[in-house]
Amino acid sequence: MTSKKLVNTVAGCADEALAGLVACNPSLQLLHGHRVALRSDLDSLKGRVALLSGGGSGHEPAHAGFIGKGMLTGVIAGAVFTSPAVGSILAAIRAVAQAGTVGTLLIVKNYTGDRLNFGLAREQARAEGIPVEMVVIGDDSAFTVLKKAGRRGLCGTVLIHKVAGALAEAGVGLEEITNRVSAVAKAMGTLGVSLSSCSIPGSRPTFELSPDEVELGLGIHGEAGVRRIKMASANEIVTLMLDHMTDSANVSRVPVQSGSSVVLMVNNLGGLSFLELGIIADAAVRTLEGRGVKIARALVGTFMSALEMPGISLTLLLVDEPLLKLIDAETTASAWPNVAKVSVTGRKRSRAAPAEPLEAPVSPVAGGLTSKRVMLVLERVCTTLLGLEEHLNALDRASGDGDCGTTHSRAARAIQGWLKEGPPPASPARLLSKLSLLLLEKMGGSSGALYGLFLTAAAQPLKAKTDLPAWCAAMDAGLEAMQKYGKAAPGDRTMLDSLWAAGQELQAWKSPGANLFQVLTKAVQSAEAAAEATKNMEAGAGRASYISSARLDQPDPGAVAAAAVLRAVLEALQGQGV
Repeated sequence: MTSKKLVNTVAGCADEALAGLVACNPSLQLLHGHRVALRSDLDSLKGRVALLSGGGSGHEPAHAGFIGKGMLTGVIAGAVFTSPAVGSILAAIRAVAQAGTVGTLLIVKNYTGDRLNFGLAREQARAEGIPVEMVVIGDDSAFTVLKKAGRRGLCGTVLIHKVAGALAEAGVGLEEITNRVSAVAKAMGTLGVSLSSCSIPGSRPTFELSPDEVELGLGIHGEAGVRRIKMASANEIVTLMLDHMTDSANVSRVPVQSGSSVVLMVNNLGGLSFLELGIIADAAVRTLEGRGVKIARALVGTFMSALEMPGISLTLLLVDEPLLKLIDAETTASAWPNVAKVSVTGRKRSRAAPAEPLEAPVSPVAGGLTSKRVMLVLERVCTTLLGLEEHLNALDRASGDGDCGTTHSRAARAIQGWLKEGPPPASPARLLSKLSLLLLEKMGGSSGALYGLFLTAAAQPLKAKTDLPAWCAAMDAGLEAMQKYGKAAPGDRTMLDSLWAAGQELQAWKSPGANLFQVLTKAVQSAEAAAEATKNMEAGAGRASYISSARLDQPDPGAVAAAAVLRAVLEALQGQGV
């Protein structure tokens, strides 16, 4: 089965992708009749060296994303994963020569088709009297035994574009640029790893992987790597990659060791999430620094992709200060990141959190709870929520992402851990405030925020009094805050339905002589009835409101959880004979 791609036609996808980039970037122009993009200010390069690169399409933002002042003059694109035509390469060379440049350097990745086609165009251009040189970049560190074809050209080629571009912008001559970037290329290595393959538009995936397999050392055209490994954690995979890249027994290694200074590139091969990319970057920095390697610069993003391949490559370039100045030189290339011109290693990466404000002294009337009583109530609530985890998750799958039970269990475990640290505050206001902070930090999701709002607001009326009317006022304040910021109202099929129903019953606490348990029992019963009634409600707020069906046949999990918490509080208090 072929993959789905958002294209118009398979045959025209490379042309249209390049045309789209040029259409949105006034600093680029297409060379009429060819799949070539050039700087629109080409005439300003008179007297300087031009830099041309390219290759197959499907590696975006390479190669056209790196056209600009301080990087490439232009690129020649082939069809997807296919070397560009000799005629188009020659046309690009002629175009920059006619603009008055003093020579052209072709920067070519080490693949047979690219070497042949760029090489042939170079020979033809030289026969016409145009000075042209060519560097072939092979930065692949996958092969432990060197192949006759040499190391493949991978993401490290982008660093060569940057170095060569800075030199050309500074007015350096063709021969010197050629020699200097050739030396830089020898101090560089790249290794890729992928969770699955990619697929050329109109075709099937280029290779198959089992669910528990990862491909190590693959190229950028969907070709298989040097070996398959078992799926592992990001830390383990990064460690394996760096071990392989720097192994002294590996003839294609990059000679990085303790004390080395490097530029690190963490490259998304096209289909990896930004979340995973950040995790990989963190692992790479920690691992390298743990080995005594100084990371002078770190580039993280998509530089040279392989269509939608879910994988990454790591590139290490050994650098000194003169080379860093070339890496840091200004460029207008749209795909080059805004990299801080300071070393990554040695930088302070965190600052102390602000101290919490000192708590005000507790008013004598604000006491009334014993730590033991509070602990028993909270432990009962936690046990209840942990027991409901799977049930709440099942309810949530119908209207959300199926994690309501997990979220509430996370809150319960956080409370249990907090109780082990010492007795909870006896002051109701402090107790609710502490619980609010704990849930905001540990529970997560909208539930954590809503409970945090509720408890923060509910704590305020209890600072001066803790009698039954004050507890009723606390409930009212919590409900008001939830409605104000959560935008839900009674009847919207949310946790508010349970809490609101309970709050209406608690109004009886305002009457003189009100009975704690009679009123609380009615409140719990009303909350449970309201939770059950949510299954017949149309969702007006929360994630469930996006479900296409007007009615859902299961009660809202948040409402069920809130009612269960109230039931646990009631039963814990009854068990203590309060």
